[in-house]
Amino acid sequence: MTSTSTTRPERGLPPLHLAVALDGAGWHPAAWRAEGARPGELFTAGYWADLVTEAERGLLDLVTVEDALAVQSVSLRGPDERTDQVRGRLDAVLIAGRVAPLTSRIGLVPTTNVTHTEPRHLSAALATLDRAAPGRAGWRPQISARADDAAHFGRPAPATLQETDLGSPETISGRLAPLFDDAAEVLATVRRLWNGREHALPVTVLAHARIPYELAAKGGDVVFITPHSPDDVAAILTEVATAATAVARPAERPLKVFADLLVLLDDKPGEAARQKARLDDLDGAPLASDAEVFAGAPAELADLLLAWGTVDTAGLRLDGFRLRPARLPHDLLAITRSLVPELQRRGAFRTAYQAHTLHGHLALPDPAALRR
Repeated sequence: MTSTSTTRPERGLPPLHLAVALDGAGWHPAAWRAEGARPGELFTAGYWADLVTEAERGLLDLVTVEDALAVQSVSLRGPDERTDQVRGRLDAVLIAGRVAPLTSRIGLVPTTNVTHTEPRHLSAALATLDRAAPGRAGWRPQISARADDAAHFGRPAPATLQETDLGSPETISGRLAPLFDDAAEVLATVRRLWNGREHALPVTVLAHARIPYELAAKGGDVVFITPHSPDDVAAILTEVATAATAVARPAERPLKVFADLLVLLDDKPGEAARQKARLDDLDGAPLASDAEVFAGAPAELADLLLAWGTVDTAGLRLDGFRLRPARLPHDLLAITRSLVPELQRRGAFRTAYQAHTLHGHLALPDPAALRR
């Protein structure tokens, strides 16, 4: 992993940031049936330790860990009866706390529910993670619109989503606007609690439409977006900038923007696409995702990342990418051992960590300075 440059010299751009999103056996519903998968270890600490330490070997900025109050389901209404897909997760905050002493540089960003969890509980759990991984902890707050989640807490069901809503992020966010309003209050409350204890964790938000873009601009440090083309990149960057203006985000706290991609990678030409087709057949349906699905060689993915990374909208560009490995550990290893060296050869990714904190990796303003 060597390079003679630390910038993208052809455009004079800074190096890309890279994150990976970890979820179970991978983001393909049939990932547990892929070659090299470790389904029997999904609920062990060692499995997660292996994944996160591998991500750190690849010099990635951060890992996010998925979580939810209810088990995974293909239904919007509640649990399904499928037994051919992974169901259940370990607590993401506890995973991050467990791997914290095994790592020293990579950012650890668990997902937590903010619709049914008290801010003081979130603040305490995440502040504890900040103690276990000083300066490297982050947070991805997530709302819940599921009726079965609400029932666990004796609360009325929120606005019900319909299957027909799934093709329209604006419709979804409009229906769920009260939940996003509540999330904004939770973020503000948790930040106040952190300030009182001198904690400042980077907050990341996955967003697909105006209302969640405004949530990210109001309370986040990083927003994960889901474009499907360079034109989408340009359009969403404009929307994010508009959201930042709408909530009067301070200029000294620019919002970092990462694009999400779900990836299947293989060096052998055509093999990633063949493996995707095989897993699709096993699952009984083509892979569907809110993010663009890429199946190809690491060098081809590098081409795409650099092409999307040069899209310029009134001086705004992507800061980086969050990659969702379809198969674990296969696609994570392809990222760390093939994609990263390829980007390094092109001068587009770091060859060593330059900071010890997540704020430092992402070049975010010093939180202590912002409090003064």
